[in-house]
Amino acid sequence: MAAYKVEICGVNTSTLPILKEEEKASLFKRIKEGDRDAREEYIKGNLRLVLSVIRRFSGSSENVDDLFQIGCIGLIKSIDNFDPTMNVKFSTYAVPMIIGEIRRYLRDNNSVRVSRSMRDTAYKAIHAQEIMTRRNNQDPTLSEVAAEIGIPQEEIVFALDAIQSPVSLYDPIYTDGGDTLYVMDQISDKKNREDRWIRDLSLSDAMKRLSEREHRIIQLRFFEGKTQMEVANEIHISQAQVSRLEKAALKNMKQFLTVQ
Repeated sequence: MAAYKVEICGVNTSTLPILKEEEKASLFKRIKEGDRDAREEYIKGNLRLVLSVIRRFSGSSENVDDLFQIGCIGLIKSIDNFDPTMNVKFSTYAVPMIIGEIRRYLRDNNSVRVSRSMRDTAYKAIHAQEIMTRRNNQDPTLSEVAAEIGIPQEEIVFALDAIQSPVSLYDPIYTDGGDTLYVMDQISDKKNREDRWIRDLSLSDAMKRLSEREHRIIQLRFFEGKTQMEVANEIHISQAQVSRLEKAALKNMKQFLTVQ
């Protein structure tokens, strides 16, 4: 992994700046006012985020420099589309965008070729979904996306399926302060929620042992079937913090139930 610490695309990664929260807020205000120097400084201040993401693709045969450049494109798109009024950390918003950009690049350069028209359909649907989610503060349905871009639902399903690559639920997505987020942490199960076994075990006493925030997280995650990202947005903390608090709460509850 030495390559990540020395030089990528002519950039000495050991000298990359780290922006403080107040610097980020100030720069973003200037960016929204059209200050291109502020935009350039914000990009440089988040290149370490790109590095943390491309580590996830270390098993890829692609050149590290190429992945870094593609990741930077995702970073720039994130900066151009980020809305700081949504009470979401920039890194939380940017990481999936950077990953998506790299995955698109890898799919387009995959030995199994997908037709250009099918890729275009998939990317139009993904782009429309992102815009509609930001506009309405909720994920659109497939029919809504289809109506938005004027393409039949069946074609969208086929196109999205064609560009997908298998992903393990235990694939790491991002590490924030030592707490790793996995694919499974971003998935909600609305059909088979865990409130069934929660009710069966009669966990009211165990729930009372939790802090107010932990109680709220467990309620949202397992009774309302929300993803960690949705919970983070609702209680205004990062997804990494939700993951950490959730794991601690479940551990405490399990210990309490074990001794009953």
